[in-house]
Amino acid sequence: MLSRLTRPQALAVCGLPVVALIATAALAPLPFSVTQPGMTANVLGKNQGTPVITIAGAPVRGTSGQLRMTTIEATSPDTRVSLSDVIDAWFAKDRAIMPRDSVYPSGESTKEIERHNTEQMKESQNAAAEAALNYLDLSDKNVKVSLKLADVGGPSAGLLFSLGIVDKLDGDGSGGDLTGGRTVAGTGTITADGKVGAVGGVALKTQAARRDGATVFLVPKDECSDAKSELPKGLRLVPVTTLKSAVGALVALEKGKGSVPSC
Repeated sequence: MLSRLTRPQALAVCGLPVVALIATAALAPLPFSVTQPGMTANVLGKNQGTPVITIAGAPVRGTSGQLRMTTIEATSPDTRVSLSDVIDAWFAKDRAIMPRDSVYPSGESTKEIERHNTEQMKESQNAAAEAALNYLDLSDKNVKVSLKLADVGGPSAGLLFSLGIVDKLDGDGSGGDLTGGRTVAGTGTITADGKVGAVGGVALKTQAARRDGATVFLVPKDECSDAKSELPKGLRLVPVTTLKSAVGALVALEKGKGSVPSC
């Protein structure tokens, strides 16, 4: 025979399954990755003691500014992300939650993901070199470009690689630095014909850029709104659609003449 429960007792008993569900949800792994600002690297300089850009077959000019490619860091595909992790990141400006499948291709092992990212980086470097040489009307039969950047994968450094090559070979077209001596950062894929493509995590990349001294950030035009969402103070956004438009914007900034686009 069951005894009658008082209202407080009934609420307590009914609440137990709810508490258990909440506790389970808080601890259960979720299909997300936590991302944060990653490292940046000056493509005009060295990375781990090795020049990022090496050019043979044409005169190379010295540079004084910086062109910093930007990255984000994400929890590994094997890391368990819980509801509490998601809630913490939701309220943090220096972290973001992204679907794991948008960061790591579904169903692939860590080694397969690393191999995929390495292949994307290699393809991006080839396209970046071709885009820069096409822009400068130079032949890859005479000018050889080598790009090396350790511990970074994916295609999002393409635009900065191309700008670095242009700066080393031609600068602003009149002997000056393409950067105007500034620390310029940015992100964006590049195709061989010079088109700039969108990437992910731009709001976090702007934070990485400002942290490492950048005052100008080149962003794919379609991602202006994302870049503005958490824009650090002192960082100027410059939207670009092509390598030519990126060079034009930097030259206009350097010389103080012409129109510099803004988001």
